[in-house]
Amino acid sequence: MAILLANFDLSFLIASVVKIVFLTFLVILPMVAYSVYAERRFSAVIQDRVGPNRTGIPLTLFGFKKDIQILGIGGLLQPMADGLKFILKEDFTPRSVNTFYYWLAPCLTMVPALMTCVVLPFGSELRLSDLNGLIGFLGLPGFSETPIQSVIADLSVGPLYTFAIASLGVYGIVLAGWASNSKYPFLGSVRASAQMISYELSLGLSIIPVLMVFGELNLTKMSIYQDANGWLLLPLWGEGLSLSRWVLWVPMMISFCVFVVAMFAETNRLPFDLAECETELVAGYHTEYSSMKFALFFLGEYAAMIIGSGLAVTLFLGGWSIPFSPYLGLDFEAGATPLWLGLLHIATFFVKIVVFILFFILIRWSLPRFRFDQLMKLGWLYMFELALANVLLTAILMIFFPLK
Repeated sequence: MAILLANFDLSFLIASVVKIVFLTFLVILPMVAYSVYAERRFSAVIQDRVGPNRTGIPLTLFGFKKDIQILGIGGLLQPMADGLKFILKEDFTPRSVNTFYYWLAPCLTMVPALMTCVVLPFGSELRLSDLNGLIGFLGLPGFSETPIQSVIADLSVGPLYTFAIASLGVYGIVLAGWASNSKYPFLGSVRASAQMISYELSLGLSIIPVLMVFGELNLTKMSIYQDANGWLLLPLWGEGLSLSRWVLWVPMMISFCVFVVAMFAETNRLPFDLAECETELVAGYHTEYSSMKFALFFLGEYAAMIIGSGLAVTLFLGGWSIPFSPYLGLDFEAGATPLWLGLLHIATFFVKIVVFILFFILIRWSLPRFRFDQLMKLGWLYMFELALANVLLTAILMIFFPLK
């Protein structure tokens, strides 16, 4: 015990807690709330209607004669009203359900989605010692010269950890359908499990060519490499200008397309939302849920969409890397990147995620839902074979056009 206490790094613990609070409560959960708002506004634009554009304060509930309508801010307070609505709704539990698993299922859907964010590098190093002049002027102790990594857990097996934890989310869906003791939720959970088996194979195979190019599984090092040598899908600087990288651009694009399609299926988003198909199954696996338990399913779906977008950005679109950064003089240098550039890297990462989320929303409101047999046929007869052939194509190309 004395040896453990002697090697205990309190500053590392504090930094980890701060990053967890920042990423989970100040970034992911607000992004989930406003992703719902963005989806409602985006769908309104596509369907030529108004959508939520104002938020009111229901003063009539407290005996006043009139509610207050807050105008001029585009309904940006709507997610707060939605959250308050879920909290105040009656939490109804049907008598026929298996109570323990019925309550456990929403948590198993939400928690894995949040756990996967710990390995995503959301920025480069932050050199907080740049603030020591200001802090010294205020009479406060300064920061250490050691930069802080903008990742909660810098694992050497980042993609494997992400897939392992994210796949646990389907257990929540299966438990929700089984514990509800109702036919429509049960059919939705069976569909979700079949869909997960079908598309996780394609999802895993799609990143193997990417790992072959990088030669490692550390997501932070992948982002640093792309910052210096061009993104996988935009190899326009550094070693990305070599013939080998441009030859490998074709299998990388195939990997990206397979990854994105499989990610739609893994997150149960249209056109792959057969687990909650309203036209056939009422609401699928969450038909019997209400109040905050329903909200957890809702939050889990959008959190998984955000984490999936973050993984796609990290693997294929440079992560926190700024496009053409070497030409702009904004390339990353370990231990010497100024604080303002580190913050700019964080902003760049989340801007890319927002663009990816808008793409998710656009696809949902543009394409019709597949039939279940079409879903399974696409997964087993096309996606799986394409991903497997792409691994072989990458290996052959890397033999004739080896990377440096």
